[in-house]
Amino acid sequence: MFWQTTESVSETVRYLSLQWITELSREVAESEQLARLAANHSIAVTQVVTDGPEGTVTYHLELGDGAARFGPGPADSEDVRMEQDWDTAVAVATGELNAQEAFIGGRIRLTGNQQLLLESQSVFGALDAVFSAVRERTVYS
Repeated sequence: MFWQTTESVSETVRYLSLQWITELSREVAESEQLARLAANHSIAVTQVVTDGPEGTVTYHLELGDGAARFGPGPADSEDVRMEQDWDTAVAVATGELNAQEAFIGGRIRLTGNQQLLLESQSVFGALDAVFSAVRERTVYS
C-alpha cells in the first residue's frame, strides 16, 4: 500500500521565533517589489524586542544594491535601530497599536538616521505587504 503525506502549507509560526524570522527572510528575498525598491533605496534597520517569551530578540532588514535581506541579529551597517518591549511589538504587529503612536508615546525607542527612515516609507509599505503573508499564520503567544 502506498502512503502519501502532505505538509500543511499554512503551518503556524510563533511571533519572533527563529522559524518566523526564517519565513520572513524567504518572503523578503522573494519580493519583487522590495528588489525594485532596493535599486533606489539603501537602508539597514535593526529591531530589538525585549521581555518576550524567548528573552530579547534582535532581527534586521537590509536593503540596497538591488537586494533585500531580512534575518536574525543586528544589521551589518545599521542606519536605524528600533527598540521596544514584547507587549508593544505584539500590539503594533496585530494592529492594536499604531506604530506612529508608539513612537510618539515613547514605547518604541528610535536611534540613528531618522531622516533616512522617513525617506524610506515606500520600503516599509512594501515590507508590510510581505509581513501580511506571514501574519496570517503567526501566533502571538
